[in-house]
Amino acid sequence: MTVLDARALNRATLARQLLLDRADLPVLDAVGHLCGLQAQEPQEPFVGLWSRLRVFEPAVLSALLTGRRVVRTHLMRRTVHLVTADDLVAWRARHDGMLRQRVLATYRRELEGVDLGELAAAGREIMADGEPRSMGELARAVAGRWPTVGHRPLGEMLVAALLPMVQLPPRGLWRTTAGVRYALASSWLGREIGPPAADGPDPVGRALLRRYLAAFGPAASADLRAWCGLAGLPAAVAALREELVSFRDEHGRELLDLPDAPRPDPDSPAPVRFLPAFDNAILGYRDRSRIIDDVHRGLSVEGARLVLVDGRVAATWTVVEGSVSVTPLRRFSRADRADVAEEGRRLASFLSGGESSRVRIATSPVRAA
Repeated sequence: MTVLDARALNRATLARQLLLDRADLPVLDAVGHLCGLQAQEPQEPFVGLWSRLRVFEPAVLSALLTGRRVVRTHLMRRTVHLVTADDLVAWRARHDGMLRQRVLATYRRELEGVDLGELAAAGREIMADGEPRSMGELARAVAGRWPTVGHRPLGEMLVAALLPMVQLPPRGLWRTTAGVRYALASSWLGREIGPPAADGPDPVGRALLRRYLAAFGPAASADLRAWCGLAGLPAAVAALREELVSFRDEHGRELLDLPDAPRPDPDSPAPVRFLPAFDNAILGYRDRSRIIDDVHRGLSVEGARLVLVDGRVAATWTVVEGSVSVTPLRRFSRADRADVAEEGRRLASFLSGGESSRVRIATSPVRAA
């Protein structure tokens, strides 16, 4: 079985994630190809798409949100994702059990004795008038039935698990700060979200596997689970095994992939890319060593914005007084420094609407903890 080393996996990941070459894709198609973008920080998907698309106008993504073609919702791993409306309708029911278990893992003691079916019915009754509500407003509206349960557990269980909900604009629009208000996905989209499928061939699980490999492969089954949070996908993997190809990584793990998916030459040049916080190019795997060194792995879950140099995480970045400020994690060569500065100027111009192209790069790398 062919062994793919870390550099080969890195280049494959960059290609699938549209980070090796910026893509000529419409924004909606890009969001779909990427299986959504993690979006608990509302402005971060704009940077993620800017880094991936040859032409990206933030107003287009905002229009897709207000036009109800993309939505913000709790989905993979119970985190807020920006996904196409079609994917929400197709995928949401398959995530129901995982979403409930993840909320219960946080609030099991507080929700002990609460009939979740009754809680869901109460929430639907409140939301049936079509009026958007914050999580707190919804929790207070049902709290009279469970007076000993705190509002936070009730609210999170309702908006993140029991009821298929979307976060409404202006939350998530370009350069807009807004609180979170929810509506039922079926009300917002005018389409019903079906119940979870009964035991059987799991067509949604198979579709998720194919889509995941197209955007993240080659990858192990454990990586798939780390991305979506679903435990019940071995049957989907088994059902598709004959149509997939297999590799091994340097640690002996089996990696699955679509036969015709791109696996570029490991020596393909990888341009500097600026990633937003919680980018799925990093979080979409259990083993992230293909793109980030283990010593820096914590940065990926702490909300740090990261810079790729030669395809790997090599710096963090933030915006300070209108300038893109870069802090290396290792020493840059003169060429690396020039490439980071050039891409940083483009990013600064994008973020400021052309008013600034200032970049600051720290002279010394930070020490790993």
